[in-house]
Formats: sequence, structure tokens, C-alpha cells
Amino acid sequence: MARRRLAVIGAGAIGRMHVERARLHPHAEVVAIADPSPAAQQFAHAEGLRWFADYAAMLDEVRPEGAIVATPNATHVDVGLACVARGVPALIEKPVADHVEDALRLDRAAREANVPLLVGHHRRHNPILRRAREIVRSGRLGKPVAANALATFYKPDAYFDMQWRREAGGGPVLINLIHDIDIMRFLLGEIVEVQAQTSNGVRGFAVEDTAAVLLRFASGALGTIVVSDTAAAPWNWDLAAGEAAHYPRQQENTHFLIGTDASLTLPQLDVWEYRSGKGWHEPLTVERSTPHAGDPYHEQLRHFAAVIAREEAPLCTADDGARTLAATLAVHRAAASRAPAVPADAMQR
Repeated sequence: MARRRLAVIGAGAIGRMHVERARLHPHAEVVAIADPSPAAQQFAHAEGLRWFADYAAMLDEVRPEGAIVATPNATHVDVGLACVARGVPALIEKPVADHVEDALRLDRAAREANVPLLVGHHRRHNPILRRAREIVRSGRLGKPVAANALATFYKPDAYFDMQWRREAGGGPVLINLIHDIDIMRFLLGEIVEVQAQTSNGVRGFAVEDTAAVLLRFASGALGTIVVSDTAAAPWNWDLAAGEAAHYPRQQENTHFLIGTDASLTLPQLDVWEYRSGKGWHEPLTVERSTPHAGDPYHEQLRHFAAVIAREEAPLCTADDGARTLAATLAVHRAAASRAPAVPADAMQR
């Protein structure tokens, strides 16, 4: 596969990470950055890349084969529409939009123009989750009946120096839990009902610091997730899966899929099942997997290059990203109303 000429729009931490990954990637090459900040201009010059303050001017002049959109969430749709209008496939960071109706508007525009969009739910590209999905789809678990996930970690005080992180929308539900919601959908299918409670009882900010969520899947399975960014605990995907070197890896499981024939733990991919008689008096056996290692961002870039070449369909389309967003926003609706929320209601607006 030829190396694809990419532009990065938004040179914050995630945008810079994409530049760093692409530097060593055989299928992707970043040629330009669009971001009006002086820091972004300095970064572009240090990397030997063309710099633009305006992303529209950059798209028109550089004419990249693909664009990576890593701007603030509220701008994703406008930037994505600008890419679509120019026929430029885009990798748009999660969440695809602030509002479900805007995500669906972007999806419609992309489909009508036949321009592929990929939403950056990067964990889907992790070999651990790809293998877990194979196990679930093989039927080895039998009928999934329950799932449990923990996303518990401690964000240092300096993290909250930015005002928006202390306000509604800046908490762990939309920033962190959305990843675990997407994992649940990726492995177990659509979420049809959400119940939740949130708390700001530790820091007292306007935004939550902890949430407990109950999910009902279309299959009839039930799931629970607890997220907290004020917990001294190792039970979260970032620490357990080893995706990023700047997190000290912990040999813990954080996600549990429970079926009628077997159960699966993640990220260690342990399969628990009966090998002879089946029943609570019988011994269970566990099959432990060789560790599955791989950089999901590297694989995401390979996949994006294949999407640009029309050799692969996007693993997470704008519509798919909208469904994850709808289920995540349903957590806030359910917590506020103290009543169940239906993600599909947002998809029909």
C-alpha cells in the first residue's frame, strides 16, 4: 500500500500523537498541520511540516489524501463537513460530535458525497479487543447474559487547572466512559436502555467525578460500568491494556463478559468454562492467552490508509460513532431524570 499524504487539523496532545505515529508508519505521511496557535506553528516547523492557521485554506492548497481531525469536540462537525465538501476522507477523533443530531448530519453528508469517514475509537483497533470480538462472535460464550467494566483512576489536581474540566461535559462520563461504552457496543451489540447515577461528592465541582451505569442490550444481556477519576485503583483499560508507555501497566482485568457456556476477561483474554459436567458443583477451567500486544493508533493509521484507498470499510463510521455518543449522553439523561433513558430516542431526532 502506498503512503498516504495526510494533514492533521488540531495540534493539541492527540494531534501531535498522530504526527509522531505517522513519522514511523509505512502507510501514512503527515505533510501539513492546521492550527492557529503559536505553539502549533512552532511544532510544525520543528517537524518540517507546512503550517496553516486556517484549515480550509490548508485543505484547498495542500489537497491531502486524508485528514485527521483532532480539534475541540464542538468543532468536529464543521471541520468534517469541510473535508467532505472537498472529497477528503477524514479520521475524526471521538466523540464524533457534541450532539447526536449533528453527528447524523455529518454522516448523511458523507454518504451523499461518497466520502468515507472514520471515527477515532482507537481501542477497536487493539488486537486484544479484535480477538475478544472473534471469541464472542464464534459463539464460544454461548448466550451473553452479563458484562461488567471498571474505569477507575485518579486524575491529579493539575488536570483540573483548565476551567472546562470542572464544568458540565468535562467529566469522566464524556471524556473516559465513552471508550468503555464503545467497547461494550463493539463486543455485545446495541444498547437499548441506560440507567445511571452520578456523584460529585469528592471534588464538589459542577461536573461529576463518579458514575455508576446499568445497561440493557438488544440481546437481553445486562451490563454495569463504574467510572471514577478520583479513585486510587488500577482497574481501568489504560493501565491494564498497555496501550501507552506513559501509563505504568498493571496486570489486572477490567472488563468481564459472562455467558451461558463460558466467560471472558479483558484485557488478559482468560476464558473460563466447564470441560466436563456443567453446573456450580463442577470444576471450571481457565484458558490463558499469550499476551496480545500492539499499538492501536498504529493499526488505526494503517486502516485509515486502507479506507482512503477504498480497500477497507471504516471500522467505526460516523453513524456508528453517533450510536456510541447517544448511549453515553443517555447516561447523563438517566442520571438527571432518575429514570431510564433510551439511546435510540436521540438517533431519531
